[in-house]
Amino acid sequence: MQRLLLIKPGEIELKLGNRREFVRRLKDQIHQRLGSIPHLLEEYPGRFFLRCEQRHEAVARFVLEHCPGVNGVARAFVVDKTPEAIATAAVEAAREEAARGARTFKAETRRSDKSFPLDSYGMSATAGEAVCAAIPELSVDVHQPDFVLTLEIRERAYVYASTLPGPRGLPVGTQGKGLLLLSGGIDSPVAGYLMAKRGLALEAVYFHAYPYTSEEARHKVEKLACRIAAWTGGMQLWVVPFTDVQLAIKKGGREEANTTILRMAMMQAADMLAQRISAIAMVTGESLGQVASQTAQNMRLSQSTTTLPVLRPLIGIDKEDTILMAKRIGTYEISILPYEDCCVLFSPRHPVLKPDFEDISQYFRSLCLDAAIADAVQQADRVRFGYREVMQEFGVALEG
Repeated sequence: MQRLLLIKPGEIELKLGNRREFVRRLKDQIHQRLGSIPHLLEEYPGRFFLRCEQRHEAVARFVLEHCPGVNGVARAFVVDKTPEAIATAAVEAAREEAARGARTFKAETRRSDKSFPLDSYGMSATAGEAVCAAIPELSVDVHQPDFVLTLEIRERAYVYASTLPGPRGLPVGTQGKGLLLLSGGIDSPVAGYLMAKRGLALEAVYFHAYPYTSEEARHKVEKLACRIAAWTGGMQLWVVPFTDVQLAIKKGGREEANTTILRMAMMQAADMLAQRISAIAMVTGESLGQVASQTAQNMRLSQSTTTLPVLRPLIGIDKEDTILMAKRIGTYEISILPYEDCCVLFSPRHPVLKPDFEDISQYFRSLCLDAAIADAVQQADRVRFGYREVMQEFGVALEG
């Protein structure tokens, strides 16, 4: 019996007139991420099927589990459309689950080919009987089974016993490109992940204030960018030297406004960079009221230095929920490393919570930061993370 990876798309199936473009983007993403690995990707209604050599399957599964637009992936048997062949494959799939400790199952059949001689219930019953006869330690439990044995009868028959979850959402690039303001904290990597799932291609910018922030802090952000690249299909990180801008802000003398002014300057720099890379939006990890700089009044000021939309996917998310997401995507343990970013080091003791918009805007203009900000953007370093580096970061073994 042959095996392949059965790919379940999700939201793109609802796009009707635009579906072809979304499908093309998803297929392009899969091809791009697999790189030089020999593979065959087939499309059928409601499903994609990926074939590759078994030695490359771990890489293929990693790619599919991190590719927005994929709802799930299963390692499926593909067999002739006969009840006997399907039942035999069901026994083999169930045997693998029993070897992993499963003791109960149920069979479900999806029969899109209505010419098949058995209806869905009949095929499920036939497969269930074959499994129980061949593997006595397994029994049927239709309410809370250890695994579901799925039989799909389409142009061919597919049998599988477990589905690995994909990220769901929309293929990367279908919603244009955004610029992620990436710090070394917990929130901004999660924000980038969430927007990648909504189809936004991403580049990232990090503001570095050496020697007030260490090279370890920069390396920490680079590692975070590489982790986010697992979901985006690669990443370019722009490291902007911001020391002179921050010192100019500090010399201004209004310590309580330093953080607000710094964020306004960062947003202005990000706007310049976004224009250069043709980004259509900015992405931040801000959550309303989480810290002093994230009040509605302060966020209004920070976004006043750009004309681009500022996307804040965490705006109403509880911190504990954000931490759970960070752990799930593999960024949390990096984010909590003890290397502070420039925002923390230059924070005033008593930051202003409800600044007057006109007063702070006028003060920002009085600092005449435009030239320093433009110079910082001009000096930005660019760090590229390809998908090969991503898989190495996640410890995925590459063959050949």
